[in-house]
Formats: sequence, structure tokens, C-alpha cells
Amino acid sequence: MKIAGFLIIKMKIETHRKRNYIILKIKKMKNYYALLLCVLMFVGTGFLQAATKTTDFRKPKHKIYVVAHRGAHKSIPENSIAAYQKAIDLGCDFVEIDVRTTKDGHFVSVHNANVEKYVNGVSAEVKDLTLAELKSLDIGEKIGAEWKGTQIPTFEEILQLCQGKIGIYLDLKDAPVDELMLLIKKYNMESDVIWYVPASYFLKMNNVETLFGSSFIMPDPGEEANLDLVLQKLQPKVVATDMSVLSKSFIEKCHRKNVKVFVDEKKGTTEEWKMILEWGTDGIQTDDPERIIDFLKEYW
Repeated sequence: MKIAGFLIIKMKIETHRKRNYIILKIKKMKNYYALLLCVLMFVGTGFLQAATKTTDFRKPKHKIYVVAHRGAHKSIPENSIAAYQKAIDLGCDFVEIDVRTTKDGHFVSVHNANVEKYVNGVSAEVKDLTLAELKSLDIGEKIGAEWKGTQIPTFEEILQLCQGKIGIYLDLKDAPVDELMLLIKKYNMESDVIWYVPASYFLKMNNVETLFGSSFIMPDPGEEANLDLVLQKLQPKVVATDMSVLSKSFIEKCHRKNVKVFVDEKKGTTEEWKMILEWGTDGIQTDDPERIIDFLKEYW
């Protein structure tokens, strides 16, 4: 009887151990699947963000996007860090920058191919000067004594200034897109950059989506007759044009495809701005962002 009782007790202990072991395994499996579910959710979120990033166009601060042409350069050297900082301080949505390549492969913001407009006593192409030579030039003394010593900025210096503060309207003058994209990605500014390039340039390319990543191409179709082809082939989020082409029908065609329209002002008058707004234009590039922002505050 004692042996039988001992065997019964032993069987109960073994059964209890097996039950605990099974429960422990189930808990571990639950933890494993919970962890797996978290990992899948995390990865899935990353894929989702990557897939939707290209649709995440920044919102305007003034109902219409204000683009500071070459920065806010009224009485300030154009395309300078000071002009870009002023645009940030004013509350512009984008700064327009022109990008060129130096002789030694660096990227700088200069509108004209030759620097003679900006400095005294120097006539030379940007592409024929090294970065050090360009940095030695004074682009401020022609504007005023208070700007003496102002230097031509590099593209990377502009990215450092603008990161998290303002978008970049990039006018591609003379620089390779793939190398510029490396710098843009370095500062995590892909979705903050729009590329102004003639539509014909984009239409000749077969790798637009991969080359420009999550940044935004902004083709200029030229005449309105080219617009349908550009919208169909490139499917941009935004197009650029000027006042010689802009019309209500141009804007309506774009809006039917959920495409924004940015226009360059011509006269820079309140009458012109009113017409631009009445037609429903989405953005305006201006040489006087301070005045247009004041105008918009009253208009709305």
C-alpha cells in the first residue's frame, strides 16, 4: 500500500511537472509570436512610410506657397546664406537655389555661369574655379559695406541651414543629380526638395523615379500644349510655369490630375498677385517675399 501510494504521488508530481512545462512552453510561444508580431508591425510601418513618403508634400504656411527667388535678396547678396536665412525668418515655404559644380567637384549656389556680376574685378566661370578660389571671392561688397566679406555658399551649407526649417526649390544649373541626392539624403531632406528642370529633360530619362527618390520633380512643360503629355508621362506632384504661359485652363488641367502649379511672378504687383490667386495657383516664386507675405495676410 505504501509503494502504491508512493507511485500515485510520484505520478501526480510528474503530471504537475509536465503541465507546468507545457504551460511554460505556451507562454514562451506567446511571447515569441508577440515579438514576431511587433517586428512585423515595425517593418510593415517602415515599408508603409517608404511607400507613402512621395505623397507627403509639405503644407503651405500662407494658403499659397511662397518661394523666395535666390533667397530674400532685397538689399542682401542673392544666393547667399544671409538671403536664405532672411527667407526662413520671413516664413517662406521654399528658398530657390541655383546649383553649379566647381572645378574640383564641389557644389555651390550661383545663378550665373560667370561670377563677374557678383564680384569686383573678376571674370571667370564657376566650373573653372576651385571651391577655395570661389570662397575667396567677396559677393557682398557690391551690395553694400555691411555685406562685405559675404561668401558663395556650398550646397551642403545650404542644406545645413534649411534642414527642418524650409523647403528647397532646386534649380539645376550644372550638377549631377545622383551626387546631389547623396547630400540631400544625408540631411534627410528628400521630401523637402523640389527640382525645377525643363520637362524635356525628364522626358528623356528612363530612371526618374529611382534617381530622384522621395524628392519631387517639378517639370516646366513650356507651352500649355505640352501639358497633357507631361502630366501623363511624368505624373508629377507639381509643375512650374511663368506668367507668359499661366492661364486658368492651365491650372484647371493640373488640378484635375491633383497636380500643383507654381508660377514665377513677372511684374511683382498686387494686381498680378490677385490674378494668380483668383485663378487658384498653388505657389508663387517672388523676388520680394516680404511684401507678398504682407499682402497675403491682408488678402485672406
